[in-house]
Amino acid sequence: MTITTIGLDADDTLWHNERFFHMTQARFAELLADYTDHDHLAARLLASERRNLGHYGFGIKGFMLSMIETAVEVTDGRVPGQVIGQIIAAGQDMLSHPIDLLPGVEDTIDALAGRFRLVLITKGDLLDQERKLAQSGLGDCFDAVEIVSAKTAPIYHEIFAKHGDGPAAALMAGNSMASDVVAPLQAGAWGVFVPHGMEWALERADPPEDHPRFRRIAALSDLPALIEGLSRA
Repeated sequence: MTITTIGLDADDTLWHNERFFHMTQARFAELLADYTDHDHLAARLLASERRNLGHYGFGIKGFMLSMIETAVEVTDGRVPGQVIGQIIAAGQDMLSHPIDLLPGVEDTIDALAGRFRLVLITKGDLLDQERKLAQSGLGDCFDAVEIVSAKTAPIYHEIFAKHGDGPAAALMAGNSMASDVVAPLQAGAWGVFVPHGMEWALERADPPEDHPRFRRIAALSDLPALIEGLSRA
């Protein structure tokens, strides 16, 4: 079936995002260096994030709350109020970080716009994702924008039915193997992995190498050529 709808992830597919989490986590480790070592703290924070996804969802605010919870845990409740204040300040800094588009993004979107229905599909905090999209200058390039709490096969099926001709005629591209590749494949769409270089542990998944609709490209700028090749096949 001809591809008519292209879904694109936002964070670390269109613009940098994960590096701000890495920078904040390094700052977090410095704040708690007197209480625990870096590796132990990182493991405790990741466990807290995994535990809290169902409560806070994805995004910076949930990350900030998980840092505070972890700080309380590793200090047996003795974490100074000043440290809590600095954790909150670090999270607020993340919520105001500038948007820096990845190379080739604008040219890629220009090459696809008008030929396909373009849908931005991103997850996380609504206000933060809206802010980033507005500052990116890309908002008018998309036929639709979907900010969801999680990226699952049913969600993709609903989005591609709403904004296109269903999953069979849709392709999703992004940097998360779990959310941007495996889930859309399960929905019946194409899944294209665009590696970013910084990967959050909770987004990892085994590449579905044997799936006929799985593809991998080196950069988003390779997407128009890939789609052209799929159309000729």
